[in-house]
Amino acid sequence: MEKNKNPLSPHLQIYRWHISSLLSISHRIVGVINILIITLICFWVCSLLLGENSYESTREVLKTFFGKFLIISFCWTFSFHILNEIRHIAWDMGYGFDLKVAKITGILVFLGSFILTALFFIVGKYFI
Repeated sequence: MEKNKNPLSPHLQIYRWHISSLLSISHRIVGVINILIITLICFWVCSLLLGENSYESTREVLKTFFGKFLIISFCWTFSFHILNEIRHIAWDMGYGFDLKVAKITGILVFLGSFILTALFFIVGKYFI
């Protein structure tokens, strides 16, 4: 039996990661995280049915450093997912398939998600 000497394509040792592939994988992971976050938020709101003490104890956890970190992380995941969905809607309409445009919009999605998260934090901290 003759052994096939052709390399696997694309092989992990020679494959170059692109922004589009990284954003695609991140979009799926963040989507799963967002489902879990929404479920946790629903349970937190449902804790109102158990009484004010249960709700307040959860609220106290969110006031800690870890709680604030979680809230900021949640804002980033939602911001990233929304901006990447807008990018996908543009693709569905037939725009942005050029490699240069895809790379630029990918970078804009990534940077924009951090900017939106910072804006949410500033608005939440100083105006609400």
